[in-house]
Amino acid sequence: MASGFFALLDDIALLMDDVAAMSKIATKKTAGILGDDLAVNAQKASGFASSREIPLLLAITKGSLINKLIILPVVFILNFIAPWIIVPILLLGGIYLAYEGVEKIYEYLYPHKKEAPSQRLLLTPKQIINQEQAKVSSAIKTDFILSIEIVIIALSTVIDSSLIVQILVVSFISIIATIGVYGIVALIVRMDDFGYSLIDFKDGNSGILDAVGRFLVASLPKVIKLLTIVGTIALLLVSGGIYTHNIEPLSKIMDLLPSPLADMLVGAAIGVVALMLHSFYTKFLGKERSLPNS
Repeated sequence: MASGFFALLDDIALLMDDVAAMSKIATKKTAGILGDDLAVNAQKASGFASSREIPLLLAITKGSLINKLIILPVVFILNFIAPWIIVPILLLGGIYLAYEGVEKIYEYLYPHKKEAPSQRLLLTPKQIINQEQAKVSSAIKTDFILSIEIVIIALSTVIDSSLIVQILVVSFISIIATIGVYGIVALIVRMDDFGYSLIDFKDGNSGILDAVGRFLVASLPKVIKLLTIVGTIALLLVSGGIYTHNIEPLSKIMDLLPSPLADMLVGAAIGVVALMLHSFYTKFLGKERSLPNS
């Protein structure tokens, strides 16, 4: 009885060793896209009213966890019964990410008329809630696509391992992708509040805390702007990488260029096409559907 118990403990220890070793490899392979995930989601989680940042960020985090709970079993099942369908799913997700990236560039070059502060004050509570829900929904959708990429890359590192190792390793990476990423995002978006707390701690008197506080307050807009740029680039790199890594003829053509440049160009090209198709649908097909029947 005792020998059987110790044998079980030994098996568990060996399993944990395998999981730890494979998790280290999977973390390295997904480090790039986890960085992209951080940049994209930090950009999407910004822009809320200060008092609403944490509640809405928690809503996005909850949505991200639900995404993982949906994606993990589906990917494992599909990988078992129809492994060929994984790549087409990735390619479709790549189109969405490329569209988001190019749309941000288009909005920067041809900005919409900005809402004046006085106009925002005239918004009803329901309209403000609708705006917040739209941003949260957009963040969760983008997280869903990035989560698929993260899960599949993590799975590829343990594809030859036992099912239990696959489940434990990929689940571990998924937890990092959610708790770790959104934890850092929360720190970023609350940086200014922490700065104001440091300034108030000394009642505005000069000192190290006051200087640090003012630096944090002044840095937040720049950090958000930088993350917006990095997040946009990340969307194009990830989307382009999905295509260059999974379509062999395209990969051979783009081998003539440095990998990041190739991914960027491919992502931008796909995003431009997707944006044009979406604009055409919105302006013409969508308009026709909205017309009353004669």
